Amino acid sequence: MHVYLQQHLGGTEPVRFVRLTLQPDLFGCWELLRESGSPGRRSQLRVTQFEQADQAQHAFERERDALLTRQFQILSHPLLP
Repeated sequence: MHVYLQQHLGGTEPVRFVRLTLQPDLFGCWELLRESGSPGRRSQLRVTQFEQADQAQHAFERERDALLTRQFQILSHPLLP
């Protein structure tokens, strides 16, 4: 599961993006990857591991919802056409 979000603040502020990815790892656990930055520039990657799929799903949804309250907009989502 993944979602790509962008934030346009206008003016001279650069566009910001965040890509959230939820995936299983090789050991039966789950990873939430959060890549953030500005397009065309170096980005940062943060990985958080979870033992349970439901914990990982909840963290993914919480992170997505927090970004939406900060004026980020979803640009791509696996469930959207």
